Amino acid sequence: QVQLVESEGGLVQAGGSLRLSCAASGLTFSSYVMAWFRQAPGKEREFVATISWSAAMTFYADSVKGRFTISRDNAKNTVYLQMNSLKPEDTAIYYCAATRRSWSIAPQVYDNWGQGTRVTVSS
Repeated sequence: QVQLVESEGGLVQAGGSLRLSCAASGLTFSSYVMAWFRQAPGKEREFVATISWSAAMTFYADSVKGRFTISRDNAKNTVYLQMNSLKPEDTAIYYCAATRRSWSIAPQVYDNWGQGTRVTVSS
């Protein structure tokens, strides 16, 4: 059974930084494309970043490009999201997701999801 467990989020001031991690189990981690999505109150879930199986490729939403960095450690079965220069509009529940199907930013392609972790950025 695949399990994805995100680290605790938190409250951070605008301009600050936070690193999220997502530990995976029950899968051959290196065979999965990993991604982060987020959902703000009253909004639909949106794509944040994705990383390919070997970390050779990454892709970001325009809203986070240059501020967020996705990375993975296949030896530790963990994917990370380093978030810098945080803005109040980054406030959301952040979800880790995994898929074997294809490289994609579409949430429906991802079969496995974490429980989510709340990030709040104060102005």
